Amino acid sequence: MSMDLKGKSFLTLKDFSRSEIQYLLDLALRLKQKKNSGTRGKLLEGKNIALIFEKPSTRTRCAFTVAAVDEGAHPEYLGVQDIQLGHKESVEDTARVLGRMFDGILFRGFSQSTVEKLSKYSQVPVWNGLTDEYHPTQVLADFLTIMEHKGGLQGQKFVYVGDGRNNMARSLMIGSVKMGLDFTIVAPKELWPLQEWIEECQSYIQEQRNQIIITDQIHTEVLEADIIYTDVWCSMGEEDKAAERIKLLQPYQVNKEMIEATGNEEVIFMHCLPAVKGNEVTTEVFEGKHSVVFDQAENRMHTIKAVLVATLIENLS
Repeated sequence: MSMDLKGKSFLTLKDFSRSEIQYLLDLALRLKQKKNSGTRGKLLEGKNIALIFEKPSTRTRCAFTVAAVDEGAHPEYLGVQDIQLGHKESVEDTARVLGRMFDGILFRGFSQSTVEKLSKYSQVPVWNGLTDEYHPTQVLADFLTIMEHKGGLQGQKFVYVGDGRNNMARSLMIGSVKMGLDFTIVAPKELWPLQEWIEECQSYIQEQRNQIIITDQIHTEVLEADIIYTDVWCSMGEEDKAAERIKLLQPYQVNKEMIEATGNEEVIFMHCLPAVKGNEVTTEVFEGKHSVVFDQAENRMHTIKAVLVATLIENLS
């Protein structure tokens, strides 16, 4: 299947249809197979890509760099000390400068409005490598991992445990509803997602019969889960809330008892990393047979490569 996404920015999964998301996942699988066969790519030859980082990163930086180089592009890292973004120069002006020099721009930082301004004013594709509101490239990697381990996405019971208001919970809810997974957030009521987020996601449900459940009841909702997913209890910039979060979320730790409570020997454990072992997940589960966290980490590269290729070149068959 081919699909024309050339020139389109990747800011949030809200902007992509179910068929477009599936296209990116299928393309990622093809590109992964190509890399694993030892075939060197040239699909992005001659392309220059700006990598803007306000927040530090392991997986996002490495995945974008390797994905670009694998297909012949040149990635240029631009840290907060390297450019004037939002300080001596407005985001709008920086976008217009970079858009004249680069074929595409990655942004990883704090504000969703920054990545949206970069997209609006640069006139080249812009990719969201994480903001405080969304983390769409991570969700693509997660879904590719589920496809590989479960054979597909439709009808899978996905249970997210922990902070239900963070960018991962929100992005996974959007993606799950669009792709037909049953999505549950298990979290203390103080950390439930905003009602407007839930209603927005419910509007994406069409012919699928999948559902969204938000609850603080742990063992009731993990029963028969296909996927148990968690994230750090304190996101970047929230370190001052660590003691409060640990107290609130300790009952929601993913441990051996929770995995066993699913009643599903084939359940997989997922985490977007980095993990604080002993907080949101025990070392036993993280290192255990149900964990696929390093498959997720690798798949960041393959799915990001698919996004780069799909949005930078046309007539891809």
